[in-house]
Amino acid sequence: MITILGVLGLGVIFLAAGSIIVLRMIGKDRGQPAFRKIAAFDGLKKSIGLAVENGTRTHVTLGKASLTQSYNPSALAGLAALERIARISSTSDRPPIASSGDGGLTLLSQDTLHSAYRSVHAPELYDPGRGRLTGITPMSYIAGMLPIATGEDVSSHVMIGNFGPEIALVTEAAENAGAFSLAASDSLPAQATLFASAQEPIIGEELFAAPAYLEADRGHAASLQTQDILRWGVIAILVGGAILKMMGIL
Repeated sequence: MITILGVLGLGVIFLAAGSIIVLRMIGKDRGQPAFRKIAAFDGLKKSIGLAVENGTRTHVTLGKASLTQSYNPSALAGLAALERIARISSTSDRPPIASSGDGGLTLLSQDTLHSAYRSVHAPELYDPGRGRLTGITPMSYIAGMLPIATGEDVSSHVMIGNFGPEIALVTEAAENAGAFSLAASDSLPAQATLFASAQEPIIGEELFAAPAYLEADRGHAASLQTQDILRWGVIAILVGGAILKMMGIL
């Protein structure tokens, strides 16, 4: 049986989807919209550029969420960021490495790298060995990442996905190696750990803004604009409800 809340929920979903489509179409000829400055993403762009110039690698890790789990969208944001990083780094002698703790994510990371190199007309750069399953349990996943952090000339780490507090072992290894680290997670324990240990921690919904700030696709920018529209809508409803309550209408 469909409830009023269910109908409202579907309405919001259709409104958001329609807004993204319209804003994407409108923005095709307008370029990247202006977003507020986030120092972490500025630092990431700089670190990717330095990695290309210095002949070092960027390591992107996508977490351990299964494709069937509800907290998988954080890994999808990481995949979009990986695709953009691979394209930016296509002129480097050392292409980026992707790691994950789930077999499905590993296959998606390999496909993402393949797609990125085809988009820049350099399919010969693709190597499936750069999309790695480092472990299928939380600790083995982290343990498998440590050799990447310490032994493969990695100068920047991008950690976007679902992690546990054990991710601090990777940020510590990055710190000891003098590497840049940007980290974001949908897990509260991981957020607390990364806030204290990562060089540039991303908190909350800014996790999903990473692809837009890296200019991965116009659709990601449109999704951020849609979020702002929905926020203003919620604010208008709350203020309007408060005014109607004061007037005794509600």
